[in-house]
Amino acid sequence: MSALDAGQRIDVWLFRARLFKSRSGAGRFVADGGVRLERDGRVVRVRRASAEVRPGDVLVYHRGGRLFRVTVRGLGERRGPAPEARTLYALADAEEDA
Repeated sequence: MSALDAGQRIDVWLFRARLFKSRSGAGRFVADGGVRLERDGRVVRVRRASAEVRPGDVLVYHRGGRLFRVTVRGLGERRGPAPEARTLYALADAEEDA
């Protein structure tokens, strides 16, 4: 079992998945309570940038006037190019789900 199988900090994951331009920006957004984490049927508001995400988790957040629902599909080892980053998540249109 590798370290990436266990989980990854949410700010690092958001940065490596290219959903935020900087890790510090992702951390501030999380600390402000902007992200909800769905895992095992429970939903919690994440307020720590060090909170862990794992494959299968669902992140819900509101940004730029849109509501996003992102399923974590993998954990990145680096902030790679956009095609590589897109393999880390599946994006569902949360506004249609509501």
